[in-house]
Parts: sequence; structure tokens; C-alpha cells
Amino acid sequence: MGVVNTALSVMAYDYPIEKLSVYVSDDGGSKLTLFAFMEAARFAAHWLPYCRKNKVVERCPKAHFGSSNPSRFPETDQIKTMYESMRVRVENVIKRGSISHDYITKQGESEALSRWTDGFTPQNHPSVVQVLLENGKDNDATGHGMPNLVYISREKSTDSPHHFKAGALNVLLRVSATMTNAPVILTLDSDMYSNDPQTPLRALCYLLDPSMDPKLGYVQFPQVFHGINKNDIYGGELRHVFEVHMPGMDWLAGPIHAGSGGFFRRRVFYGCPSETLEMNQGRQVSHSIKSREVLEMAHHVAGCKYENQTKWGRKMGFRYGSLVEDLYTSCLLQCEGWKSIYCNPKRPAFLGKSPINLHDFLNQTMRWSVGLLEVAFSRYSPITFGVQSISLLSGLCFAHYTFWPIWAIPVTIYAFLPQLALLNSASIFPKVWPSMHPFALYY
Repeated sequence: MGVVNTALSVMAYDYPIEKLSVYVSDDGGSKLTLFAFMEAARFAAHWLPYCRKNKVVERCPKAHFGSSNPSRFPETDQIKTMYESMRVRVENVIKRGSISHDYITKQGESEALSRWTDGFTPQNHPSVVQVLLENGKDNDATGHGMPNLVYISREKSTDSPHHFKAGALNVLLRVSATMTNAPVILTLDSDMYSNDPQTPLRALCYLLDPSMDPKLGYVQFPQVFHGINKNDIYGGELRHVFEVHMPGMDWLAGPIHAGSGGFFRRRVFYGCPSETLEMNQGRQVSHSIKSREVLEMAHHVAGCKYENQTKWGRKMGFRYGSLVEDLYTSCLLQCEGWKSIYCNPKRPAFLGKSPINLHDFLNQTMRWSVGLLEVAFSRYSPITFGVQSISLLSGLCFAHYTFWPIWAIPVTIYAFLPQLALLNSASIFPKVWPSMHPFALYY
């Protein structure tokens, strides 16, 4: 339900419906997730006109209905009942682990779910590309068009390497290129829902401004978190990153990509600004996204062997080689000549979740630490390659992130040293005698 709420919040953007497509990546390949989005597609037919008619600002259903001061409109109770009914059906299916035949209302849904055979596992399964909504053919309850909604699960094979999030993002890039080929792409984590329906327009103010640098590759919004305890004892809000580091880097070549909330030109994933496009950015998709030709090509580019003997992951798309593909990719994009810009509006563009217990925080910190050190000691280390390719200051900024895990050593020492000194009645600081400093008596 978390990713369903996220998808519904961006489907309801104040943006021309015919130019908006939402692609959902399910890397585990679960038919329960596909079922949840079948339910979301049905609910969207009522949710989108409700938001449009009443000019709702919080367009995440859970946030809208769960607000302490919810907005009240004539249709609110009816839409809330629909949402709760959808939530109950999805949670019942998740709890049972199977989908009741009573929940399947269309022939196409049954055919889509029939792909999950006994040999279908999260680590070994064919690619799945399912069009749930198609603009121009599917209308909402008021007769208006709806944005494209596409479910994607890339092919997995025990014989082929899995490049985790970066590999899934590259599949999204290729599949979306075959279907709609939009020139601007938003990457969004499943737990970061849209908090402002005007966000795309804010990003386009930079990307379409003729006075901006033509090498501007992406616009990065900060990650703002909700549900964190009052004292934020684990530092989950990352204020030093989004309130200090990124505004500082904004004066150089631009901030890093934070993994979510970034509006990219599709062009940046196919080479440096001076290179010729391998895939024509201006190509218009003339066929229906449900046509046999388009779906066959989409399944083909989502295959696990498609990237063999290609530049994907090295010179194209999100880069492989680190668990922190966001920082690694943004660093290499700046090394190629692209720039970025930081946009921090008064109303947060996105709201997401952050670890609120020690176990989750340690798991996240471990993943970040391993990924950052992979970048720090790679051939594209910011301290060597980055300093030469971008600039001294920008390279050092990226190096500050990549070598951040090493701070664990002095911090750990400093955490235990005072206690050990106290147990041994020793002082860890040098003594200062009055004769050594004229102002020592005032300490």
C-alpha cells in the first residue's frame, strides 16, 4: 500500500495527462504487487477527478485521509470508503499470500496473473511488462483521460548478475524509451510520496529555461521525512546533507543525486553533452503502448541478457559497481560535463520514511558505508578521477561523502576513550599549569 500511495500521488500531478506516464518497478516480481496496482488503477478513476475538482494539495490518499485536519468536500466520505475498501482487499491478499477469484473482475487481469507459474521465483523469472492504464483509451469516472500506468518486473536468471537498484532503474529507462520516450524522467523511491502537485512545473522552470546552462542534467529536490521521533536520535533526517552540503555544492557543479526526487533529462543517460545520441530523444512513439510490437520490444529490453556487450552500466544509464548508485552515477555525470541544480521549495516536494529503530538504522548505514567505500577506492574515485574531471572543490565534495565511513574509526575511539580513562584514573587531556599560559587561571 505504501508504493500504491506513492504512485497515486504522482499520477494526480497538475500536469497534462497525455504527457504523464508512471512506471512501477517490482524487482521481486510479485503477483501480489501487480494485483495491488490493478486495484490502484480502478481507484485512480475516482481519485484523480476528486483531486482535480477540489484542488486537493495532499494527493497521497493515505496522507489526505489520515491528516489531523483533513479537508472536507461533498465526495470525501465516498472516496474514503473506496480507498479503505481497496486497502482491505490488498491487505487481505497479502495476508493470505494468494488472490481470490472474487477479486479478479476483468479477463485481462486473469491473463496477466497467469504468468506466475510454479517455476516463477524472485530470483528466476521472465520479464513482465503489464500496461494497467493507457492514455487515450482508459478514462476516469468523469470521462477525462488518465495517465499511463505500467507495471515492470525485469527478467531474473541465476546465470546472470543482478545489479540491484541500478539495474532495475536501467530497465525502467529502456522500457519507458520504447513506450513513451518522455524527455524528462523523475526517479522516486516507493516510500517517497508527492507532497506538492506543482512539483513537475518547478523542475521544468529550470530544465526549460533558455537562460540556464544547456549542460544542466537534473534538478534535485531534498528528501524530507515524516514520522521521525521528536529528538531524531539516529539523525535520520540527514539535515547536514540537505541543509548544508547540497546548498553548498549548488554553487559548484551542483549537488549529488540523492537516489529519489531527481528530475533528469533522459539525454544525460546516453553520454556526455557533446556526444551524439544513441537513442533519438525526439522520437515519438506512434504505436499504442499495448500494441504487440511495443510490448515485444519492451519485454526484450527488460531481459537480463540485453546488456551483454553494451555500454549499459558503464557509459550509459545508472552506473554499476556500487551499492550507492545514486552518488556514483551523479559523480560520473558531472565528470562527463553535466551539471545539476538544487531546488528546495518552502513546501516539501516529497515526504518519505526514515529508520526509526536501531536495527533498520544499522542496516541502512552498513549498506551506505560499503557502497561509499566501493566508490572511494574505485578507478573513478572522486579524490583522483573526480578532482581532475570536474574541479578541485567539487571532487573534494564527492570525496567527503565517499570517505565518510572512515569517520567511524575516530568516532568509535572517542566514544570509548573517556570511559577507559576514567576506569584507569588517567587523563586523556594534557595538564595546563598557570605558568604555562598567562590566561590559564581563568579556564
